[in-house]
Amino acid sequence: MKILQSGNIRLHAFVTTTAYYCSWQCRCLAFQYPVPIPPIVRVARTALYSTSAALDNVSSSDDHQQIDPLVVKQLTSFAQELASTASHTIMPYWRQSDVEVETKKDETGTRSISQTLSPVTIADRSAELAMRKLIESKFPTHGIYGEEYGQVRTDADFVWVLDPIDGTKAFITGKPTWGTLIGCLYQGVPIVGIIDHCILKERWVGSVGNPTILNGQSVSTTKSATSLSNATIYTTTPDMFRTGEEVTKFNTIRDASLRTLYGCDCYAYALVASGFGADAVIEADLGLYDYAAIVPVMEGAGGIITDWNGNKLTLQNHINSKGRVVASSNNMLHSEMLRTLSLSTAAETTEQPDKERQPVRLYSNKRSSSIIRYALTLIAGILMGKIRKS
Repeated sequence: MKILQSGNIRLHAFVTTTAYYCSWQCRCLAFQYPVPIPPIVRVARTALYSTSAALDNVSSSDDHQQIDPLVVKQLTSFAQELASTASHTIMPYWRQSDVEVETKKDETGTRSISQTLSPVTIADRSAELAMRKLIESKFPTHGIYGEEYGQVRTDADFVWVLDPIDGTKAFITGKPTWGTLIGCLYQGVPIVGIIDHCILKERWVGSVGNPTILNGQSVSTTKSATSLSNATIYTTTPDMFRTGEEVTKFNTIRDASLRTLYGCDCYAYALVASGFGADAVIEADLGLYDYAAIVPVMEGAGGIITDWNGNKLTLQNHINSKGRVVASSNNMLHSEMLRTLSLSTAAETTEQPDKERQPVRLYSNKRSSSIIRYALTLIAGILMGKIRKS
């Protein structure tokens, strides 16, 4: 099996180095200070990331193997038509002082500071209505999931997900980082995505099985940063993270990164997908319409985008994902971000008061041994299953 072999590397060597890696991870969990990484652990970590990336790619391709490429091409062309329609509808309202701004108020008490009060304008609503009209005319059996006018037929095989202006706060203040997001789902999975920044005359087009296109030219992510310590991270605002778990996790990512930048909305994802220097985006409290279109754009450029638990972003998984999204330029960085998010929760829930600056054990040696045994058993089972299938 090519995924598990390279030159003289054999399965038993892979499992052995994996054991060292699991042992090191448990030592890190057992103490609040970092444990030095032995050379063999570095080898194991690289092997694990490489295998994970390969398996992810296989899984991703399997999700869409039943879709006719001609259908994808047709839907992509129509998505661009929708983007042009939205652009023509929005532009007359751009930087016009007489555009009235209404405020949508969250009544559930569950949203972040950023989403408790959100603006909406005639430009948002008119653009979504124009797109919905086109969809109903061209594909009357397709579903629609829009930010401003709700959902219809979301149980259909094909569902269009619309955010006419992603970044309305930027729009109403004349900041040109807002964009139109148009996604098409097949059985709940994003297969076509448009990130259209009409004011900047930049349009990213992503579709399953094809490279991401920016204004007619293919783009791809850069792997300049493979770890948080040298990564540039984007998020729209720190106010989008809800008090408690989300704030704690975001702060951990922010503190571990080289730098964190704010205020780009969907444009940040497009920058990562294009390899312009941004390495990752982490956000929370998003609607399906905030990220469905971004998935094909990121994946078509070679990037990775999941929820904070590493699960795929789909219609079916939206509630479980809680609107928490992380996107990265490469698998090694993405894996570290997911691991950091996971460990920050463990540290928060099990942290004990500091006593005379001594390391505080979070897990007993017995517990650490159990974790190692469980991890090795799980990994061996997965690997043997993959080998039998191959």
